[in-house]
Amino acid sequence: MPFPVHRMRRLRATEPLRRLVRETALEPADLVLPLFVTEGRSVRNPISSMPGNFQLSIDELLKECSECVDLGLGGVILFGIPAHKDESASEAYREDGVVQRAVRALKDRYPQLVVITDVCNCEYTSHGHCGKVVGNDVDNDATLEWLAASAVSHARSGADIVAPSDMMDGRVAAIRRALDNAGFSRTPILSYAAKYASVFYGPFREAAESAPQFGDRRSYQMDPPNAREAMREIALDIEEGADMIMVKPAMPYLDILRMARDRFDVPLAAYQVSGEFSMIKAAAANGWLDETRAMMESLTAIRRAGADVILTYFAREAARLTLGA
Repeated sequence: MPFPVHRMRRLRATEPLRRLVRETALEPADLVLPLFVTEGRSVRNPISSMPGNFQLSIDELLKECSECVDLGLGGVILFGIPAHKDESASEAYREDGVVQRAVRALKDRYPQLVVITDVCNCEYTSHGHCGKVVGNDVDNDATLEWLAASAVSHARSGADIVAPSDMMDGRVAAIRRALDNAGFSRTPILSYAAKYASVFYGPFREAAESAPQFGDRRSYQMDPPNAREAMREIALDIEEGADMIMVKPAMPYLDILRMARDRFDVPLAAYQVSGEFSMIKAAAANGWLDETRAMMESLTAIRRAGADVILTYFAREAARLTLGA
């Protein structure tokens, strides 16, 4: 009989032993910090539903990123909050838009920092949807032109990676073609390939001021019960030219993350979204969970499921912990 020859507890007895045989490692370079950039100077608006996160003007953004560089984070991803919104999302692809100026400022100050830009329209449209609205629906093909223009303007500003999050069909091909034609054939695309119509985005919509003014986004974001469909979405985006793919949200979709890891041999990202972050924060504030342990356990689970890169609002806190800072 295996017992007592095989005693699984032997290698769990002490922290040094557990560390020695640990299967999944979490490093600062695996983590990307989402940041919200807005107009003005000396602006640091707290986001009530996301404790410790802020809408930042560009000067404050530069201060915020100093520690990101020191900690060796994998990078940051920028979401813009423009001063003006309209039905054509014109601020999204304006050459001197808030994200474009933020990218230039960041690359000038911290050239070694990987800067990713979210390519979408919901923060820039007056109606809060991710594209051109015709009737009561988003016109898929008309929206592709806006997305391509945004991606090119971000690349021209110095973005290291562009990340379309809109879930329009054909957007990766449209962006790849536009980047190549504009001389940015070396700019990678990180596609939000499997982005679900999730309730866990709620706090983000406060942060980005991007809640839809009518209806919802279920006609273009994925239906949560579907897994095989996610594999088709990912395969199509890779075929269209995506260099990296993303599953969003992370924790409720670890099965999708594992399916993607087993099936696709490209860099895989997962987004621990605002609702995941805020739930841990709220539970910790009420004394129901140990925040540090919950943070690290959730991030480790995402990594273990197959993510190479994790976008998380815990990026700095987790990096400090892994570095012993």
